[in-house]
Amino acid sequence: MKTRLFIFCLSLSLLLSFTDSLAQKGKPLYTFPLGVQAYTYRNSFPKDVIATLDTIKALGITEMEGGAPKGMSPDEFRKLCNERGIRIPSTGDGYESITKDPTKAIANAKALGASYVMVAWIPHQRGNFTLANAQKAVDDFNRVGKILKENGLTFCYHNHGYEFQKHENGTLFDYMVQNTNPDYVSFEMDILWTQHGGADPVALLKKYGNRFKLMHLKDLKKGVKGDLTGGTPAENDVPLGQGQVNIPEILRLAKQLGIQHYFIEDESNKEYEQMPVSIAYLKSLRQ
Repeated sequence: MKTRLFIFCLSLSLLLSFTDSLAQKGKPLYTFPLGVQAYTYRNSFPKDVIATLDTIKALGITEMEGGAPKGMSPDEFRKLCNERGIRIPSTGDGYESITKDPTKAIANAKALGASYVMVAWIPHQRGNFTLANAQKAVDDFNRVGKILKENGLTFCYHNHGYEFQKHENGTLFDYMVQNTNPDYVSFEMDILWTQHGGADPVALLKKYGNRFKLMHLKDLKKGVKGDLTGGTPAENDVPLGQGQVNIPEILRLAKQLGIQHYFIEDESNKEYEQMPVSIAYLKSLRQ
């Protein structure tokens, strides 16, 4: 724990000195509140919620996508976040859970103060996402999304790469976007999983515009060839700007489209080392 804290403090000091040196060097490209996906700190929250939230605050992060850690109520977690200037605009739920009983997801989101509820996985045989899987998801998402909208919330599906299975003249992701009701179903683009699944994040943003309401910022190690499994080893998740994803162009377009919430998600096991580097990179980008 002491080693991890030392690495974090060193990385944070480098972040602060680096960002200070960027002052007066052009208009920043990234102008939105810094956000993080709570999964980034999946190894830390179970050990010490307070210390983890203090770490997130120290990085200058003011938005988080996630929910209350095990053993803590949404109200308690929201209070701790609020005390540190961190709001929770988006939370998640499992496919089976939300399709079975959307009211639980609604109550959880409202307790957290969230406006968005996202689902990040559709049950299917690994590496074999089918038209039947997509059709069922479309029906379920339209139904659930309608209920959420009636309760003042926006439903988002977070792509995971396997949806880019070929279908007719496009992909099953195309099928899902084209067959879900835009009044009820929106999307969260995960730029790593989009790239890993063989799609072009920039082209996808151009194609579907404001269907995307949220974004996960993460980068895929250079040289890694993706597939349709929706999975890759943790070491392939690298700091923003060090991988193969065209982050500057994605952010320029996302900004034009009006996407407001961006969550850095680091799925490596080096989040204390990599998060400050990713934030420094975002702050370095200029229009």
